[in-house]
Amino acid sequence: MTTMLFISLPVTDLAASIAFYQALGFERNPKFGDDSSACMAWSETIQLMLLTRAKWRTFTERPLPPAGTSMIMLSLSLDSREAVDAMNAAAAAHGGRADVNPVQDLGFMYGRDLADPDDHLWGPFWMDASAMPPAAGGG
Repeated sequence: MTTMLFISLPVTDLAASIAFYQALGFERNPKFGDDSSACMAWSETIQLMLLTRAKWRTFTERPLPPAGTSMIMLSLSLDSREAVDAMNAAAAAHGGRADVNPVQDLGFMYGRDLADPDDHLWGPFWMDASAMPPAAGGG
């Protein structure tokens, strides 16, 4: 069996979150989900589970971080700088926030962080590994 990654996120408005992630390029996976959850596929091996807060509570009783704080940022590699820009624009146009951190442009790597409607952080980036500078220390 292929190893898969399922990322579970609590959301306040399931329908709005589904629309947001579809706008970013995720596809709804009908194999998983019900009226309190939805599975959104980034690839065959990376799946995002959107869970209503009530459904989230069936998984854990640990408190959610206070609004405006971060526990994690999920980064996605994209095919181009333009794809990074397009994902950021889609986030801003569909209930999220673009450029929640300063734009990172290192020449060989380019990233623009965004937040979804529930303030979950994402770091879409493009990288040309062949143009990376050599590691310090000659490794």
